[in-house]
Amino acid sequence: MAAARNPLPLRAANLGPRGMNVRKGRGGVIYLSSPQELKPYPREVTERLAHWASVAPDRVLLGERGRDGNWRTLTFGEAWRRARRIAQGLLDRGLSPERPVVILSEGGIEHAILSFAAMHVGIPYCAISPAYSLVSTDHGKLKFAFGLLQPGLVFAWDGERFAKAIAAACPPDTELVVVENPPNFPNGGRKATAFADLEREPTAAVAAANAKVNADTVAKFLFTSGSTGMPKAVINTQRMLCSNQQMVLQSLPFLGDAPPTLCEWTPWHHTAAGNQQFGIAVYNGGSYYIDDGKPMPGGIDKTVRNLREIAPTFYFNVPKGYEELLPHLQRDRAFARHFFSKLQCMLYAGAGMSQHIWTGMEQVAMDAVGERVLMISGLGSTETAPSALFGGWDTGRTGVVGIPVPAVEVKLIPNAGKLEARFRGPSITPGYWKQPDITAAHFDQEGFYRMGDALKFVDPADPQEGLLFDGRVSEDFKLATATWVDVGSLRMKIILKGAPLVQDVVITGHDQDYAGAMIFPHLHLCRELCDRLPADATPPQVLAHPAVRTKFQSILDALSSESTGSSNRIARARLLDVPPSIDAGEITDKGSINQRAVLGCRASLVDELYSETPGAHILVAAEKTKR
Repeated sequence: MAAARNPLPLRAANLGPRGMNVRKGRGGVIYLSSPQELKPYPREVTERLAHWASVAPDRVLLGERGRDGNWRTLTFGEAWRRARRIAQGLLDRGLSPERPVVILSEGGIEHAILSFAAMHVGIPYCAISPAYSLVSTDHGKLKFAFGLLQPGLVFAWDGERFAKAIAAACPPDTELVVVENPPNFPNGGRKATAFADLEREPTAAVAAANAKVNADTVAKFLFTSGSTGMPKAVINTQRMLCSNQQMVLQSLPFLGDAPPTLCEWTPWHHTAAGNQQFGIAVYNGGSYYIDDGKPMPGGIDKTVRNLREIAPTFYFNVPKGYEELLPHLQRDRAFARHFFSKLQCMLYAGAGMSQHIWTGMEQVAMDAVGERVLMISGLGSTETAPSALFGGWDTGRTGVVGIPVPAVEVKLIPNAGKLEARFRGPSITPGYWKQPDITAAHFDQEGFYRMGDALKFVDPADPQEGLLFDGRVSEDFKLATATWVDVGSLRMKIILKGAPLVQDVVITGHDQDYAGAMIFPHLHLCRELCDRLPADATPPQVLAHPAVRTKFQSILDALSSESTGSSNRIARARLLDVPPSIDAGEITDKGSINQRAVLGCRASLVDELYSETPGAHILVAAEKTKR
């Protein structure tokens, strides 16, 4: 059933009409769509940049912290002028879809200008996760990406910072462009071009190249990790990017009522920030400030500093980000008043949000400004540009991902007791670059993209209440008793019950008698539980400490007491002292656990969970007391 509406006052925001068309097909298939028609949208992304450069040339488009700690800004007029100049430099180099631009660095002013320049003249670009360069030790994913894309130009803001990655993966004949610190390679053979030297006085060739750009032109590639193997390069066309921005605007019309202000940390090599959030500023003439913080101890302090100076009108974060931000808002009333002063809506995505965080954000807004501020979520992926669903109303609870955005059709297929979601529309990718076999496997006969997520109705008796995320279809499995285990919900129960000690969880038990859990703990928080433990104690010593064992045993026992059967009871668990490896594919660059990869890489540890006599390092849940 739908959650009861909160009677406390809610700040007014101009939201799109609510409702969806529901049509039933054969075999239990359900088709959903928006009754809204999608309004016209631009032919290509830089049309909006040109528009705002004409209407408001001195308005700040982008801000980032400089080395001196002050805001370094880029206006719409300057972005448009420099993008065309660099576009000429890219054309002079003969770049093309077969020789695209690759960006290794994080989001920033030069990153933005280079991406505008490339898209304006039909040259795709790809922002690759900095983790592939700076965290990976073998650079395997970076090498694969370079082999697939065959870039004609590679950009790194700080050349020396990326020197090892460039030496490992970038062919010597590929041009390297840097803003500062050209790499000093031992053989001295490779030279780097200064970013400023890309600029040329634009000729008629720039306008001619732009005239050839159409809806099907590849704008960019975004890598997505998937469940196994190397990352896939998702084709993002101009149609995808432009139509999706219009879909978002019709779902949240307040974004077009006044130039929006955004301030956030999420990386640009992901679709959420690189496509949607920065795209909102470009499309609607707003200002986007890059938060150089992160939702983790130490990093959140930078976020708070930035939000003390920039009052957003639309704020996006992952649930962990809100969790880290909330205590600062609760402790500092002046900060809370500033943060909520202009805010019309908060959006979370990427993971499930705990209800107490949702409630806490509502309460701190009430205390600070006397009214709640709308909190919403949605659903999408790299392949959907990203927004496919939006919950653009006061849902009253976490987990509601909403209804289809205009022009996106949703197809729900019965699959293993769930409803598998598939999507079709102008914002859906045509496929994966140079991987036709993988592309074919991800689309059904009606042309719907198979995302792999499951959805369910908030209220089966009233579909208009919207949809809930219901886990990944591919992750669920059966026990030996043929009982299905819902991995997503069981994993979330452990994370919530074990907060803040539990960082992430992998569920085990395929063809076994019971479900188990491989737990990645927050080691620094576990260490705080241990009295008189030496500062140099190793992770195994921390996790073997009686205080840590006792705490996790109590969590496991509590979960067991709340279970209703074998499908949602964790019988055994193991604390993992080695963090997930990005090189082994156990974790994506955005911090998401790859369940299948962890189970494969740590198969021997999984086997120990199911040994006849569990070792001392295995936690065994207390039997549930029968009533």
